[in-house]
Amino acid sequence: MSDLPRKAVTRTAKLAALPLGFAGRATWGLGKRIGGKSAEIVARELQQRTADQLFKVLGELKGGAMKFGQALSVFESALPEDIAGPYRAALTKLQDAAPPMPTRTVHKVLTERLGEEWRELFLNFEDKPSAAASIGQVHRAVWHDGREVAVKVQYPGAGEALLSDLTQLSRFAKLLGPLIPGMDLKPLINELRDRVSEELDYGLEAQAQREHAAEFADDPDVLVPDVVHQSDQVLVTEWIDGIPLAEVIADGTEDQRNRAGQLLARFLFSGPARTGLLHADPHPGNFRLLPDDDGAGWRLGVLDFGTVDRLPGGLPQTIGDCLRMTLEGEAETVYELLCEEGFVKEEIELDPDAVLEYLLPIIEPAEVEEFTFTRHWMRSQAARIADIRSPAHQLGKQLNLPPAYLLIHRVTLSTIGVLCQLNATVRLRDELESWMPGFLPEYEEEADSENLESTASTVSASEA
Repeated sequence: MSDLPRKAVTRTAKLAALPLGFAGRATWGLGKRIGGKSAEIVARELQQRTADQLFKVLGELKGGAMKFGQALSVFESALPEDIAGPYRAALTKLQDAAPPMPTRTVHKVLTERLGEEWRELFLNFEDKPSAAASIGQVHRAVWHDGREVAVKVQYPGAGEALLSDLTQLSRFAKLLGPLIPGMDLKPLINELRDRVSEELDYGLEAQAQREHAAEFADDPDVLVPDVVHQSDQVLVTEWIDGIPLAEVIADGTEDQRNRAGQLLARFLFSGPARTGLLHADPHPGNFRLLPDDDGAGWRLGVLDFGTVDRLPGGLPQTIGDCLRMTLEGEAETVYELLCEEGFVKEEIELDPDAVLEYLLPIIEPAEVEEFTFTRHWMRSQAARIADIRSPAHQLGKQLNLPPAYLLIHRVTLSTIGVLCQLNATVRLRDELESWMPGFLPEYEEEADSENLESTASTVSASEA
């Protein structure tokens, strides 16, 4: 019997106990209120106790529980500091670790998927995993041709565990809502569940990673390890060293944090433009900071392409158009675009100026040449939208997120969450102007086109 299903009853019991714990704490909170404590203090204490239990349970489980925890961990920046502080370490741990599979199980999977003589494929294979994640764990090895490789082995029964956990979590998503102010967690859980089959398919992952590795092969800023071998439940890729982004967040120098933030933003916006794919799992465990070729600076190593969004034309131009026109104060045009794309449903009518006012604080990082992403800024945005008395909260409830934009929205929010954890100063506008379709004003695009034509004419004349 496989490791995860064997403990299915225990897993379900642990997850099912979470709502009971929440209900118990609510009763405890009522008692505190009767005893004279203010509503705000009691709410804070409830939030912290809820978070403590949630992340303790998620940290003990693989599968969808851990996947949810990892996705949630990048939004830690939105929490009030006195709440986030005590369990930030538990969140960070979820980004990079999980209890390992027994060695005998690893060997069994390798025998089933690579053949009885699987050891002959390697000059060396380390039984102790170097990393463990939600659906598989990674072993360091040396391929038969001498290359250092990472061998990702999928947990037996991972698919069933993912679906079971996420289904269970979705049943009490509303109870988890207060953990991240201003964020509805149910769509996040549902979207993770919808992606299960893709993430379990190492063939799709290998294809996405090969395409990225080929495109970024000579890139001075981004390194994507190439695929060495792939079969069902086993994926072998080139090994890369480097500083995990979680360590950069915790102990990195200002230079490292700023460089990591700049390259993370560059990869977010350049990836779809260059490959037609959006890397859709931007938690810190999937990135490394490593010295560049001349050792004078840093480059970004990118791992895990199990979840991608396929965008053949790159990011939608509507995003760039809306962003540019919001910055230019074109309220009516922005509103029309949002209506056309389904962000505002037909039966709803909103004030374009109010929509513009709602959007402007969110896109503040694009207004200036460089912007320092901080937890304070993230918390202020979350609080503005979460406060039920605020106009932003009332307007936000009336906006709609079209399915085609769901994953793009989550990846962008997640990346911003990581930038805030890094406390990175980033020239975001540079990346938008380089890679975002529709972001440059039309006259600048026309000028660029004219410059290209002029350059081409000059070259042709000199060749003649």
